[in-house]
Amino acid sequence: MVDMTGRTVILTGAAGGFGRAFTRAYLEAGAKVAALDVTSEGLADLASEHRGVNEERLLTEVVDIANFEDCSGAVERAARRFGGVHVLINNAGLGMGSVRENHHVDLIGIDEITPEIWNRMVGVNLTGPWNMTKASIDYLRRIDGGRIINVTTSFFTMLRGKFHPYGPSKSGFESMSAGHAAEFAADGITVNVVVPGGPADTPMVSDDAGFDRRELVPAQAMTWPALWLCSSGGDAVTGNRYIAGRWDLASSIEENRAHTEAPIGWPDLAEDPVWPGGRPVE
Repeated sequence: MVDMTGRTVILTGAAGGFGRAFTRAYLEAGAKVAALDVTSEGLADLASEHRGVNEERLLTEVVDIANFEDCSGAVERAARRFGGVHVLINNAGLGMGSVRENHHVDLIGIDEITPEIWNRMVGVNLTGPWNMTKASIDYLRRIDGGRIINVTTSFFTMLRGKFHPYGPSKSGFESMSAGHAAEFAADGITVNVVVPGGPADTPMVSDDAGFDRRELVPAQAMTWPALWLCSSGGDAVTGNRYIAGRWDLASSIEENRAHTEAPIGWPDLAEDPVWPGGRPVE
């Protein structure tokens, strides 16, 4: 169990499958949660779900993360109400189902992708996390041990044909996560990635996909490595990605790290640049 009492978590995509699981887990751990989403109906359901014992520690707000002013205002209001920001979870994402629900069985090619679809998905999946990070970073720098947890996707999905703009937007988000881990290390802020590792049991995977939902990664699994990263054990852990679908509650943290942990992105491909003087300045 992780004790998050007194700490504030800002969570995007809070009304979706992963978002609801994150909200529940962090509230149960004692945190105060600013739950952001673009859908007012979903947030109303989320608030109703936690009415009562956790109600005073839950703030819901409609935010379009593709808009920086929306993000900045939401972060400021959350920090003012809850006394700061300790954890940012960039979870919100727009999937291929927003183009066509049966995309899993009939992949979507470039002929179906309009500039509007491209710009919107990149705006949510890549620009959105940057907006939230930019809006939160000054608050995270004010505390000891700020955390950023980013939800990207599997490398398979990033590179998959007929999975644009989702794959490229998430690969850009992965690269940004690696860069931010390096940039914010001196501030004592950790940046890590958590992914399901495959299709997950959330509304983003429709029943038309043809999967046996019992074989999908449960949404709750995403919370297990994320909560550990917010514990004292995660104080010095940064620049890693964790495959939540392989995290086993019956195993030790050491065993889970061995089975699920790897560096963010593809650092092995960046080891030998052709560079004047040998190597770039770190």
